[in-house]
Amino acid sequence: MTSSDHSHPQLAVSGAIFRDGKVLLVRRARSPAKGFYSFPGGRVEFGESLHTALRREVDEETGLRIEIVGLAGWREVLPATSGGGHYLIMSFAARWAARDPVLNDEHDDFKWLSPDALGDLRVTGGLPEVVQAARRLIQG
Repeated sequence: MTSSDHSHPQLAVSGAIFRDGKVLLVRRARSPAKGFYSFPGGRVEFGESLHTALRREVDEETGLRIEIVGLAGWREVLPATSGGGHYLIMSFAARWAARDPVLNDEHDDFKWLSPDALGDLRVTGGLPEVVQAARRLIQG
């Protein structure tokens, strides 16, 4: 999620994607948050719905097909902590529907992990809370 326009907040989406009880985390290959594990996602384009943006971003970054379940949480990233960008990230719970992950150049690793097995993994802020909220939505 990079932007050349730092004059106003950017709306973004991310997906906590579950498959067989495990959640997909991808490691960022570049700034911001290089080396940290997070969810696939990115900016919402003008005129695009949040669900359409999430499906597009997940497809671009991982090749996965998903079924969106619901909003699991949101996070605001302010310029002081993100290196210049101001983002409002809407995080959705989703179920894996098809394909195996094939990462684009934004990420250099992925893991399917139990929500209780994040341990000391370097993750982006707020991720554990979103994972737990998403798991509750997935389990219904």
